[in-house]
Amino acid sequence: MTKKIYVIHENSEWTTPLFQRFEEFGLPYEDWHMAKGHIDLTKAPPEGIFYNRMSASSHTRGHRYAPEYTSAVLAWLESYGRKVFNNSRALQLEISKVVQYTALKAFDIPVPRTIAAYGKEELLKAAKSFDGPFITKHNRAGKGLGVQLFQTQAALETYVNSSAFDESIDGITLLQDYIEAPESYIVRCEFIGGKFLYAVRVDTSEGFELCPADACQIGDQFCPITEQPEKPEPKFKILKDFTLPLQDNYEAFLKANNITFAGIEIITDKNAQVYAYDVNTNTNYNREAEETAGIYGMKAIAEFLGSEL
Repeated sequence: MTKKIYVIHENSEWTTPLFQRFEEFGLPYEDWHMAKGHIDLTKAPPEGIFYNRMSASSHTRGHRYAPEYTSAVLAWLESYGRKVFNNSRALQLEISKVVQYTALKAFDIPVPRTIAAYGKEELLKAAKSFDGPFITKHNRAGKGLGVQLFQTQAALETYVNSSAFDESIDGITLLQDYIEAPESYIVRCEFIGGKFLYAVRVDTSEGFELCPADACQIGDQFCPITEQPEKPEPKFKILKDFTLPLQDNYEAFLKANNITFAGIEIITDKNAQVYAYDVNTNTNYNREAEETAGIYGMKAIAEFLGSEL
């Protein structure tokens, strides 16, 4: 049987560009969609290599337990010694920002001060330790889920006790110091094969839904190329000659946590302190930004996996 690249995921829209690259390079591959399935633990998996692209936001697409099932699949693969890129440890980081932050801190990578709270009463108690503005976010999230800015504890209490309160799918809500950037953008650093590839500047003036692949699928508000005269800059722009502070630390962090492919979002405050606040092991790329810069993430992933195969 021919060895293949097996792609483990739950969103076909995000894998289409990758599969196109596989076909371009003549690489054999198989689509393993995690919306459903079964595995016989007594039988060996197929020969080949496995690329895990499970997303923390799978529940927003009707795949509530896809991460849990993926965890079972990865355990099976790893028990038979199969080579998995973004393996079970990487999945742990993908579905928990608490795990992300503790792992980042182990490599002296600054993260915003964060409190994890379970239960509404505990959430309100935790808010008392913040003197200035703070944000909430979901522990298991993606696409900016649960991100809200609060200036006061009273405002949070009103929100938490309202019908608008949106609880994280895992029940854990994070409270975090609000990092005020001089300009309304963040930088997303893309890594292929555990090495820094490029950085993309992402305009956050219209909100926190920052996934590059989603940018043209959720309406004109977030379209990466806009024709509005007051906003001529694209939402996503790859930065030339960007230097990533603590790059060696980031690459060591990825290696230690078995993360081969990632997009790490960073933000710089008004004192020039750089914080990492999100690790995306299911990373996507913006087509317009890449075409402008002449650099392609999915192509680099396909080349890497092809060489590994």
